[in-house]
Amino acid sequence: MNALDTAGLDCLAALAEAGSFERAAQLLSITQSAVSQRLRALETHVGHLLVVRSRPLRLTEPGKVLLRYARQMQALRADAARELGATLARDERLPIAVNADSLATWVLPALDELVRAGQRHGYGLELIVDDQDFTHDWLRQGEVLGCVSSVAKALRGCHCQALGQMRYIAVAAPHFMDRHLPQGLNPGNFAQVPFIVFNRKDDMQAQWVSKAFGVREPRLKERFVPSSEAGARAAAMGWGVAVLPELLAESLIASGAVLPVRADITLDVALYWHQWKLSADDPSAAPAPGGRIGLMEQIGQAVIAGARATLRPIAAS
Repeated sequence: MNALDTAGLDCLAALAEAGSFERAAQLLSITQSAVSQRLRALETHVGHLLVVRSRPLRLTEPGKVLLRYARQMQALRADAARELGATLARDERLPIAVNADSLATWVLPALDELVRAGQRHGYGLELIVDDQDFTHDWLRQGEVLGCVSSVAKALRGCHCQALGQMRYIAVAAPHFMDRHLPQGLNPGNFAQVPFIVFNRKDDMQAQWVSKAFGVREPRLKERFVPSSEAGARAAAMGWGVAVLPELLAESLIASGAVLPVRADITLDVALYWHQWKLSADDPSAAPAPGGRIGLMEQIGQAVIAGARATLRPIAAS
């Protein structure tokens, strides 16, 4: 296949980002007609339909392959502009996917210094949130350049680095415990007790109950609160039992807002950093003396350092 047109790739990335031709045209500061023409030219060049014109539009499998390439080219272009001191037409989008519990605890501090520097250098870090079992799909589909995931195996063309284990514990408000669980949570009452759940992808509560009581695929009374911080607050307000990251729960326990439920039962979830290879360098390696590393490598290094300073080491298997 001959060299791909960068303008067509930019259109494809903008369409994936915006979800419509109108918004993609606004992102690129061109007309909708120009977006359509560039996309058609790219589709003709590669011999595949790349976008399904639906509402919202969606990428075909060949489109997802080219989107990965387009995202990588954007990241490399941002690096080149930074090296040359050039100004980009707009901030290059550098998306990464993280799970909500990591975002609520250690990810923001890990990226803080880098994001502040990015405000000066002109690039747009974007955090996309999904369950740790599903962030890997965003990477596979080309939607992001890196992700925090529970998946340990690297995709072809990606780096994978162990980050550490996030420990989960069950907690509930003291007044909830007094009213609903005077004898504690046990195999006879867990099905009648409300559990605070992030969303329908979240099975942390079911995993905890399975481990605590030896029940396969337990059916729980669920109350959905789609935010890690809000879920912790709901637990403190007495909405139900919450299985929270220990990092998020420890301050609430210290203040007396919640109490541990079966403190002997914990869940440890191993997390990994995955990143598309944009250079020959491993994102965890230090740069050569006097050398500069790319923006995605900097993001990877910041994530890895922040996680390893905060999370528990992954236990040897």
